[in-house]
Formats: sequence, structure tokens, C-alpha cells
Amino acid sequence: MRISVAQINSTIGDFSGNRAKILAFARKAKHEHGAELALFPELAVCGYPPMDLLDQDCFVEQNIRSLRLLQRELPSGLAVGLGYVNRNLSVQGKALVNAFGVILDGELVFEQVKTLLPTYDVFDEARNFEPASSWPCFGYKGERIGIAICEDVWRETETPGTKYAEDPVRRLLDRGISLLAVPSASPYYAGKHRTRLELAERIARRGGLPLIYINAVGANDSIIFDGRSFFMGTDTGVKTAAPFAEDIVTVDLDAYRGAGQDQPSYPEIKPTDEIDTLEDALVMGTREYMQKCGFTRAHLGLSGGIDSALVAYLAVRAVGAENVVTISMPSRFSSQGSLDDAALLSANLGCRYEVLPIEPVFTAFLSSLEGLFEGRPFDIAEENLQARIRGSLLMAFSNKWQSMLLTTGNKSELAMGYCTLYGDMNGALGPIGDLFKTEVFALCRRINEKSFAADGKLVIPQAILDKPPSAELRPGQRDEDSLPPYGELDEILKLYLFNNLSADEIGKLGKDRELTAWIIKTVARAEFKRRQAPPVLKVSPRAFGMGRRMPIARALYENSSFSD
Repeated sequence: MRISVAQINSTIGDFSGNRAKILAFARKAKHEHGAELALFPELAVCGYPPMDLLDQDCFVEQNIRSLRLLQRELPSGLAVGLGYVNRNLSVQGKALVNAFGVILDGELVFEQVKTLLPTYDVFDEARNFEPASSWPCFGYKGERIGIAICEDVWRETETPGTKYAEDPVRRLLDRGISLLAVPSASPYYAGKHRTRLELAERIARRGGLPLIYINAVGANDSIIFDGRSFFMGTDTGVKTAAPFAEDIVTVDLDAYRGAGQDQPSYPEIKPTDEIDTLEDALVMGTREYMQKCGFTRAHLGLSGGIDSALVAYLAVRAVGAENVVTISMPSRFSSQGSLDDAALLSANLGCRYEVLPIEPVFTAFLSSLEGLFEGRPFDIAEENLQARIRGSLLMAFSNKWQSMLLTTGNKSELAMGYCTLYGDMNGALGPIGDLFKTEVFALCRRINEKSFAADGKLVIPQAILDKPPSAELRPGQRDEDSLPPYGELDEILKLYLFNNLSADEIGKLGKDRELTAWIIKTVARAEFKRRQAPPVLKVSPRAFGMGRRMPIARALYENSSFSD
């Protein structure tokens, strides 16, 4: 049997657009690839994740109507598997199910409901869906096909705080399936693809059967879907769809039943591959967010520092230099070197570059506040005032030109609250808000390495990478006046944010206990800022925003010793 994986980019709520893609890919699968079965991702009909749109009955009804239209419009002689929302026909439980059905010759001939409904990280599916209570097989062309929807195959992985009683993969294997299909909307983060391959290989070898992983591609809000769907045999290699692009891949299933190769089914993934993939993820995430929000142009404040340099580069890759404007907004504290670096970077990128000094506005603000500030020294109030002036000017540009303002803060700064509300935090999207500062440097170095290899030039001026990070809001200011060295800071932040370790636990790993306690306290106290920050593109196992929902007002129990 010939099977096509149709890796498509669905937009949440775009029922006609998603349906048109499904029809186009299904026709291509049949007429150009000779497929007898075409498989689409999880919730391809309505887009993933629909979140509380599921509370709106009209959303559910349009989703079901779109499914019915597909029954009439899909080509005959081709079985098409696709994901959608359906109503729960049971007399109890949640009103809806996350379903995957097969349409053949106008009839919905098979349906499997998702069993494991994740509620960790960015997921909250148990809020809306009822889990499966049965696990039938789809019999077709002599095959017994089992459907395990996304999380249904992740049961055996170690997800913090998650323990599932049911094992849908085992249920399907017990029924004697000959092929396992895994329709998914599996978000990207660094290293995720390798984890998928390892997981799939364990299942394929344990079950002695081929496995097909059908992943969504594109981005919706903070979540990036990398695609990279694949066919995997027990020991016959792997065939993978394109990363970060819509694609259709077709195989003859018999080729994935073979034997003979006693080696891993997937190729080695190099560190440089991972960082290049990270760049591609950020580019696609930025492009998708802009397009799906209705923007064609972007702009940002260009300080001459490394964070804004990286965001400018990503924006140009995402939507083209002709659609990006960089704006330098010098104050009395801005160095000439920073201005020169910003101008050179913009020239290298080929985008429009504007200089908008804030000194006249800053002077006027100081004059207005003179009475209220009388007798007080220059401090964080005046520093933040500069950032807020810049934020207001950038938002004015956004309003005037219908251009999306991109925020340039990184994850280290967001964690520590080293950012200004209604100032440098202004914007609609934080492209690098899930990258630690050390990761920003690593990505920029890799970008320069590739650009130098291509044409002998550095796209990001070396001076930007060499200079000590500074907000330049007071004379001689450096980030390390307020923060620990970024290498040390980021190591502690990862242990706290990713592993949920307390100050004592981190201290036992050799980190300074007092410094760790201060960092944890600072992270907690900055929660109110992050609650008001723009969404960030998720590229780590745990991003700020949907992936880390913390109370603002709370006690810092993490810094208490068990002996207290």
C-alpha cells in the first residue's frame, strides 16, 4: 500500500482555508503520488491549539460542517485520515473529543478519540476534551492500522508532574495492529525531533511494526510546529518530511517492513544542526505570527547591542529587508560605537534605518517632573523614563504605518525583570524571549560563521559580539553591574526554571547558595512584569507565558531550608 503524509500548516479557525489545503494535498497524494491512504496532522480541520474557542458552539459547528464538506469533496478511491473536534456522544464527561477520522468514498468509516490529554507546559486539553474509552483498528488494504494521537505515544517519557493510568499504544498492540499512525501537533523545542525519533524507534522495535508520525507545521501564537513527519520501520531507516515547511512524502509501506540493518534508524544530529534549526524555527515563528495576525511589515528599536541585532536579522529573514525598519533612538548616554554598529548592521541587512534622538523628549519630561523629583538623585526612575520614551515612539510608528513592533528582550532579562514595563517590553511579539543570553551569543556567532563562509563577510558586526552588554541608560552602565555574569546566571536559571529545583537543591550541585537564593527571589518578584509581556516564541522545554503559569503574589518557599 502506498501512503502519503500530508504535512500542512493549519490556521486556527480558518475552516475554508484549512479545507482547501486538505483537498489540494489529498488530490496531489492520489493523482501525483499514487497514494491509497493520505494522513493529515492532529486537528488539521480547525487548527491547533483552539483553546477556549472550543467554548464557542459556532466554532465546533463550523469545524463539523467543514468535515462534512470534506466528505463530499475529497477524491474517491483514496482513504483520508485527518484530525478534527467532534462532540462526545457519551452521556457523561466533557462535551467534546479530540478525534481523528478516516474518510473513504464520502463516508466517515473510522474514528479514534485521543486518550491522553496533556495539561502540562502549553497544553490544557483536559479542560475541553473527554478521553477515549475504546481503541479500535482501522482495517484497510489488508492492514490493521492503529491510531495514537500525539500524546498517546508519549506516555513512557518522563514528563514532570504527569502520570497516565492508560496506555493506548499497548491497547493497540494487543489488538494486533500491523501499522501505527501518530497524527500530531507536536511543538518544537531544541532537541525535540531527536526525542521523537528515539521514542518512535522504541515503539516500532517493541511492536515489530512500521510507524508513521504525521506532524503539523507552522506556528500559532507562541507555539512553533516544525513538521519533520517521518516513516520508520523496525530497522529499515527513516524517511522524513521537510522541516518548517509544508510537504507531502509518500512511501510504499512494504519497504518499511524489511529487515537486515542492525543500526539506529535515524541519522546523527550534530550540534550545528540544532542551532541552525533553532534559527529556522525563530524565523518561521516570526513570519507566521505576523502573517496570521495580518501584518506585512515589522520594526524594532536598534540599540547597537546583540539582542536587537539578532531580532533585526530574524525579522529580515522572516519577511524581507524591504518590510523591516530599524530605528535608533540615541540619548545623552548612547555611545558613538553603538550608533555606528546599528547603522552598519542595518546596511548589512539591507533594511531601512532611521535615527530618532530622544534627548528633546527626555529633557521635556525631566522638566515636567522637576518639582516631583526635587532633591532626589538620578536613579532608576530616569533610566526607565528613557526606555518608556523609546517604547512610546516605537508604538506611534506602529500605529501610523500598521507595522508590528518586535520586542528585543531575551529570556535572561525577562527572568530577572531586567526590562522596563511600557518601555523596552512594548511590542506584539518577543522573537528571542525564550533564548537565554548565552544562547543569543551562540546563535549570533553561528550566523556570522555561516555568512563568512558564504561571502567572506560578517552580517552581524564583530563589535556587537565583543562589547560588554549594556542598556546605556546611565554613564558607564553595564549589565553586570546589576546581574551576575550571564554564563553563571543562565546555568542557575536553567536549573530553577527547567528542573524546578530549590535553592538548597541547586546549591548541592555546586552553585553558590546565596547567589542562587537571590536569583530565585528576583525571578519571583518579576512575575508581574512577565504577565504583561508580549508572547514569546517557544523554543525551549519551558517558556515564559503559557508554559509557566505562576502566581504573582506568593511567598518564596523555594529559598527556605527544610530545617527552617
